[in-house]
Formats: sequence, structure tokens, C-alpha cells
Amino acid sequence: MFDQPQTQALSQELESTRIKSRSKGDVELSYLEGFDVIDTANRIFGYGNWSYNISVLEQVSQESNQNQNIVICYKAIVVVKISDAKLEHNISREDVGFGTGIAKALADAHESAAKEAVTDALKRAMRSFGNQFGNSLYDKSKQHHSTQQTQQPKPSNQVNAIPQDYSKLSNLGLSVMQQGQNLIVMGDDIFAKKDTIKACGFKWDGRSKHWCKPLEQQAA
Repeated sequence: MFDQPQTQALSQELESTRIKSRSKGDVELSYLEGFDVIDTANRIFGYGNWSYNISVLEQVSQESNQNQNIVICYKAIVVVKISDAKLEHNISREDVGFGTGIAKALADAHESAAKEAVTDALKRAMRSFGNQFGNSLYDKSKQHHSTQQTQQPKPSNQVNAIPQDYSKLSNLGLSVMQQGQNLIVMGDDIFAKKDTIKACGFKWDGRSKHWCKPLEQQAA
């Protein structure tokens, strides 16, 4: 099914620079971003040799949180199909993903939840093809280190002691961390949640590729 260069690429160890991490409660989670998984599939299989189809996309629940935001959860089932170079043979994989959307507007909550669910399902389906798609991150016996862990500290009491309420961000699965004289936002599918991030006073910094907020602005 796969030629020798593809097999070699699939068998390589996962580069630490591709691994991202975020905190969920007291647990540190390691993951690959959705765009990274798609770029890797294009690189290994070829742009026209793989595709995915959303076979199920449905709302699971809807409620309101303590901040009067709408909280919606979606479930998605994605089928991935990969073909050989001659498009004569193919193999498919299927998996389920979930996503949560939190917003004041109903439409925004639906949009975020649906996008996150599809991305989650795609990543889970692709992981069956090995380490290049993050399968090793599910091995609890291994320790995975991302570059952001060495460059960016974990959330600390210093940040939590500042009176700004970031519950809207934590409800989205995002974390606020201190980096130098700035606060930055970390998490998965971060651009789908940009409206909430901007509402908390953060601005996109194209140089550092982060949503940032100066500490003096926070203190004020």
C-alpha cells in the first residue's frame, strides 16, 4: 500500500517541536494541532492521495455556565481515506471526536463546537497511522516534551493572583501563562476561540505567534 519513502516517514519518531501541551485541571496534556496533522498528511501521502469525510456531526448537549455563556457540545465521526500513488488501492480509518463551544451568541457556540469536534475526530482517525500523527502521545508510559514547555512556564500562582477573571478562557480549555513581561494564551484550536480571547484584552502578536497582553495592562 505505502511505498518505501512513505513507510520510512511514518516510522520516524515524532519531533518534539511539533508537540504542544496544555493544562486541563491538574493534568498536562500533549497533543498535535489540527493544521499540523493535515500538513503532515499532505507531505507523506500527497495532496491528492488522501481525503476525509464527515459522516456524523450532531449536537450532544446545550447548557449555560455561571457566566451566562451558552455551552454546546458536538460529536463528529470522520472517515479518512488514503490512496496509493496510482490511486488504485486505498485504506480508510474512522474515529469519533468531541468539541465544546462557549459563547454569548448561539451561532458562535455552534460554530466553535462543530469545528472542534471535526478536528478532534480527524486527529484521532489519523493517529492509527502511527507516531507522525501523534499515536505515541497516547502511551502513558512515555514522557513527551514539547518545545513550548521549555520556553513557556506553566500557569503559576503569580498569574492567578492577578485579579483579572479568565474563567471565560479556562471554560474553553485555554490557559493563561506568563512569558517575560506578557501574559499569553495557550490551548488547542485557538483561532476558533479568538473572539473570546480578544474580549479578554489579548492581541495577536505576529512575531511571537501568540495572543499577548502586557502585564502592566493586566495590573491596571
